[in-house]
Amino acid sequence: MVKPGETGIKRIISAFGYSMKGLKACWRSEAAFRQEVMASVILIPLGLYLGQGGVEKALLAGVCIFVMIVEVLNSSIEAVVDRVGHEHHELSGLAKDLGSAAVLLSLTLFALIWALVLFF
Repeated sequence: MVKPGETGIKRIISAFGYSMKGLKACWRSEAAFRQEVMASVILIPLGLYLGQGGVEKALLAGVCIFVMIVEVLNSSIEAVVDRVGHEHHELSGLAKDLGSAAVLLSLTLFALIWALVLFF
């Protein structure tokens, strides 16, 4: 969390540091995030190469980043639920299932965009 009273460039630098800390934590603790990053290392340059024009390139590369964003959000939901307690609770299960559904929907969007841009 940014310290009270931090403003301007100091606040931006602190926020960037916290963001990097979050990405490192996600990398260490989430196999799915590591898989998505590794796929994106290949797919983003491929999308930039295969896309015809700026819009197609942005769609192909951007949806890769979108999948990783949703995975980070899902991981944060799981962390909060686990922080509250590991005992089974209907709402905890629902929160985790909804986060997982968001990841599935982002992957579906990924497949749809790549198929439409490349094959239609």
